[in-house]
Amino acid sequence: MADLSQNYDVLVIGAGNAALCAAITARRGGASVLVLECAPRDFRGGNSRHTRNIRYAHESATDYVTGPYPVEEYWDDLLRVTAGKTNEKLARMVLEQSVYAVDWMMQQGVRFQPPLKGTLGLARTNAFFFGGGKGMMNSFYLTAEKLGVEILYEAEVSDLTLDDGRFVNARLRYGGREHNVPARALVVAAGGFEANIEWLKEVWGEAAENFLIRGTPYNKGRLLRVLLDHGAQPVSEADQCHATPIDARSPKFDGGIATRVDCVIYSIMVNKHGARFHDEGEDIWPKRYAIWGRLVAKQPDQIAYAIIDSKCLELFMPTIFPPFEAPTIKELAEKLELEPKPLEKTVAKFNSAVQPGAFDAARLDGCHTKGLTPEKTNWARKIDTPPFYGYPLRPGITFTYLGVEVDEKARVLFGVNKKPADNIFAAGEVMAGNVLGQGYTAGIGLLIGNVFGRIAGEEAARRAVN
Repeated sequence: MADLSQNYDVLVIGAGNAALCAAITARRGGASVLVLECAPRDFRGGNSRHTRNIRYAHESATDYVTGPYPVEEYWDDLLRVTAGKTNEKLARMVLEQSVYAVDWMMQQGVRFQPPLKGTLGLARTNAFFFGGGKGMMNSFYLTAEKLGVEILYEAEVSDLTLDDGRFVNARLRYGGREHNVPARALVVAAGGFEANIEWLKEVWGEAAENFLIRGTPYNKGRLLRVLLDHGAQPVSEADQCHATPIDARSPKFDGGIATRVDCVIYSIMVNKHGARFHDEGEDIWPKRYAIWGRLVAKQPDQIAYAIIDSKCLELFMPTIFPPFEAPTIKELAEKLELEPKPLEKTVAKFNSAVQPGAFDAARLDGCHTKGLTPEKTNWARKIDTPPFYGYPLRPGITFTYLGVEVDEKARVLFGVNKKPADNIFAAGEVMAGNVLGQGYTAGIGLLIGNVFGRIAGEEAARRAVN
């Protein structure tokens, strides 16, 4: 049991990937470490327990990836998905440090699996871990506990005491009592505010009531709000987030990665009026899936429908909920509670616009439409082979990008002059907006947490011990 009267060297708030990377690194750096997690033990690990893989730069094929993925290619991918909205200095640092990430994780007990063929197209760029995110987090926890890191669950921090940019103590509710917990250095890795519906409504209005939260219900942005209220510099925008379309039948919180529906690039996506609203074939799915949640969020009643035929059913990951099925588009519309005639018209118009081409599910194949607004630029095939299938989709929010600005040492920057904090560091979702101004590419969120977690832990230990 942790002694809350003790003055720890490093206090880590949060207990996901970034937090544990920080805690382990700080402890290996000679610091005494206390981790505070607001969730119960059974739900520890934040959103990280729902992850599957990490995107990292490497020079050649290994036991876990099928080929090279150099830093410059990674940088090009990041620029493409963010449209340049990234801090180049910090982003390049993350990508350059990524070459060490997998080896470091294995040193902490994380196990990786051989690359698998499939529809996600990640075998060359991303390494997948055995047991998914929960297995990864269990390895981190086991290592942390063996090293002597102390962890408290159901420990909710409500405020911080700062003195001219220097952390003094944290206000904590634990065991039915209020505590002031001092430390020589602080790492905030407590996530974004995606589970705080009222905060989301400040940005999205009443539409946020229709959002589904893929991850933990405990990421309410308490520490983000506290840091901003104390003058930390914000980064990114409040409406920017990792949001992917998930099955509308999913639970409100914590449905995880299993709720995702990956058929979008092979489908036509329509809103409640049966109208298409974006190019479904814009790019390969791992580079575009995280924009579709926002696109659905902007549709009437924040709902959309993916329409496919039997030719597409085996091209994407199996879904946790079965699709609606019907022998005709009219009957499918009725099952989806859509007006049949608009959907029939949209499908017919789409089919007549499809141009001849060689369909290839594994790459950008150039199969396109002509004469539509919007056009479909890849994987355009007629929807003409019954039975027909449809998925109702809602915005699935994974994490928000609004965060605090940091420097290359993970120090939080305060005030208009962006003065680095004396002993306050940040890692993970709470600062990911420095790298992700918008957009996403699969596996980079975990990498940001890993790299900045290790930097924050190292710097916090150095500050505290010295």
